[in-house]
Amino acid sequence: MRPHNDTLLRALTRQPTEYTPIWLMRQAGRYLPEYNATRRRAGSFLALAKSPALATEVTLQPVERYPLDAAILFSDILTVPDAMGLGLYFADGEGPRFERPVRTEADVSRLAAPDPQLSLGYVLDAVRESRRALAGRIPLIGFSGSPFTLACYMVEGGATDDFRAIKTMLYARPDLLHRLLAVNAQAVADYLNAQIEAGAQVVMIFDTWGGVLADGAYQRFSLAYMREVVQRLAPSHDGERVPSIVFTKGGGPWLEEIAAIGCDAVGLDWTVNLGAARARIGGRCALQGNLDPMALFGGEAVVRAEATRLLDTFGNPRNPDGTWAGHVFNLGHGLSQHTPPEAVAVLVDAVHDYSRRLRAQS
Repeated sequence: MRPHNDTLLRALTRQPTEYTPIWLMRQAGRYLPEYNATRRRAGSFLALAKSPALATEVTLQPVERYPLDAAILFSDILTVPDAMGLGLYFADGEGPRFERPVRTEADVSRLAAPDPQLSLGYVLDAVRESRRALAGRIPLIGFSGSPFTLACYMVEGGATDDFRAIKTMLYARPDLLHRLLAVNAQAVADYLNAQIEAGAQVVMIFDTWGGVLADGAYQRFSLAYMREVVQRLAPSHDGERVPSIVFTKGGGPWLEEIAAIGCDAVGLDWTVNLGAARARIGGRCALQGNLDPMALFGGEAVVRAEATRLLDTFGNPRNPDGTWAGHVFNLGHGLSQHTPPEAVAVLVDAVHDYSRRLRAQS
């Protein structure tokens, strides 16, 4: 069933919209006091993420507070390697870690794409519960990390500053990394398709670390496997098209190549000029982005000015030939946990108000 507010879906498929839709990466998170209260009740991040009821509660918190145009499922990209048996845990002050990182040929040979119904059922239950709780108001976005981004955590064993382990494998044993990425691509495609089957109306691939790769390596080790995922995605469910978004942080040099893999929208970080990106790929894909998250610390006048500037940079969404260029307003990366909640309210209002006025003038 199509949501009552389907503005996001229309923007992603480059159809006319009355205003520019907005949702925010990491919109359900630590900047919200209600999220922190729920997390305290859960006892830990993993307990929160693995409880469908609590994950649904958190998914809905920002859309109850702000008139956002989409909800994004509350989960974590590392659920997939956790389901592969790598032993995900969160160390105080260190972020996510794996008990059994993937470093050797034997480690890679033991990997297999998990069955999402068996090992990730709690995520799928959260998708179903979130859809029910949204009651058709706005779309629900499902997501996964990209095959390469997941591989970074799997090989490094957690977060890293220099990507030494994964890049050593890339250069010393590219065959081994390709085998790992092939498993990940299958796992990500299966996982996203399971989310679509459970009720996700949009899916997004977060390629958080693809931008650390050299030109050439990006295409071989990140983009090629995202193309595999996109090609395996179910294009529709229950008669409704399910758009896909691909976001490579630091992916500005490769926008044309990202757009060519078959996704419906390309996410942009804040280093990319929105108007230039539209000129480069706007005829092939919608665009999503791309406010610097730190702009939300500048105060109300700055937030409104930056939102206005980006919307002006994108320009009139109606092309000279009468077709529409899709734009979904978002940040260039996730919300900081220190973001003032009132700044998000200002941003959402500014985007809705100014984009409506721009259309009225055109």
